[in-house]
Amino acid sequence: MKRKKWIHNNKRGMEMVQVAILVAIAIILGLIFKNEITNFVNKTFESLNSGF
Repeated sequence: MKRKKWIHNNKRGMEMVQVAILVAIAIILGLIFKNEITNFVNKTFESLNSGF
C-alpha cells in the first residue's frame, strides 16, 4: 500500500518537474527572440489598425 502511494507521488513530482522545464524553456526562448517577437506584434497591430 505504501509503495503504491510513493509511486503515485513520484509521478506527480515528475509532472511538476516537466512543467517547470517547459516554462523555463519558454522564458529562455522569449528572451532570446524578444526583438523578433516585439517587431512581429507591432507589425501585426499596425496592419490591423490600418484596415480600420
